[in-house]
Amino acid sequence: MKDIRIAVIGHGFMGHEHEKMLKDFPGIRLMGFSDKDPKQLQDVAEGLKRYQSNEEIFEDPEVDVVLIAANNNQHHDLVIQAAKAGKNIICEKPAAMSLQELDEMVKAVGENGVKFTIHHQRRFDPDFRTAKEVYDSGTLGAVYAVKSQLYGFNGNMHDWHVFVSEGGGMLYDWGVHLLDQLCWMFPGAKIRSVFADLRNVINKEVDDYFQIMLRFDNDVTATVELGTYYLSDKTQDKWFERHWFVAGNKGSAYVDGFFPEGKVVRTTHLLTNVGGKRTMTAAGPTRSFGPAPEGTIVTEALPEIHTEHRNYFENYVRAYHGEEDFLVKIPEVRRVLRLMDAVRESARTSRSIDFE
Repeated sequence: MKDIRIAVIGHGFMGHEHEKMLKDFPGIRLMGFSDKDPKQLQDVAEGLKRYQSNEEIFEDPEVDVVLIAANNNQHHDLVIQAAKAGKNIICEKPAAMSLQELDEMVKAVGENGVKFTIHHQRRFDPDFRTAKEVYDSGTLGAVYAVKSQLYGFNGNMHDWHVFVSEGGGMLYDWGVHLLDQLCWMFPGAKIRSVFADLRNVINKEVDDYFQIMLRFDNDVTATVELGTYYLSDKTQDKWFERHWFVAGNKGSAYVDGFFPEGKVVRTTHLLTNVGGKRTMTAAGPTRSFGPAPEGTIVTEALPEIHTEHRNYFENYVRAYHGEEDFLVKIPEVRRVLRLMDAVRESARTSRSIDFE
């Protein structure tokens, strides 16, 4: 098969990541980069083009696919321009700043008959895939709660992410990934309601903390929480903490870290009635929360999952040539954007929002 020739708009953080990923990727020929700041092109690897404008990419007959890695607020116009130039498109997340923008992008893509998908590579995060495998396996019985948590300790965000005008903020940055993971975790399940808290803790313009509760019609309540200023003196050697917790009526599982460590945890028998026996604890006398008898709590290893972000582009190459479907479908992307609107509405009104 002929290599897919890809040029990238934007040589910032994600542009550099794409350069490392795609420079020698099987089935892909990386053509080069453009950037509105010429200084960003100075370290483009030898042998790759340094396009002097986005128009040069759109006009280059050797480019099959434009990968858009520019600031969030530029996605809408660049996708439409690429579509009108007859180029297939991969766009960084979030696809757009609003549903209206996405609908206009999809319209342009359809009118020009080009392929269009979004770079949701975090569907291949090992921590997420481990939690999803635990859920999918049914080993925990009827799952009733899932928690997805990401905590940072610096508080600050980088570059243009601190400006509303550029599409900054953590809901647009990490939130779109974390919500996409939860939606993809439960295929076919509808989200009945959304309740959210969205805050500017130490950043003046943009959100840097959120907690979002989603009630699915499969009886799972999923909670996602992110904080950039969530301090702990136990983690001085870390820049962040990542945690999953999955709870069912036959056990629970905890999945810690992007390269996860954790366990499936069960009881050998259920303590359905503890009678009148009391236990004295540091918190005072208790019956329901006394220590479990020896041997009651048992653990099992988490399933071994082997995924990495390059799997996204492996799918892209096969899907581009018609061998399978693109992993990330536009209706899924639109649903997440709708969900982000509901998150903002819930946070603004302090009310639960009916969703689907």
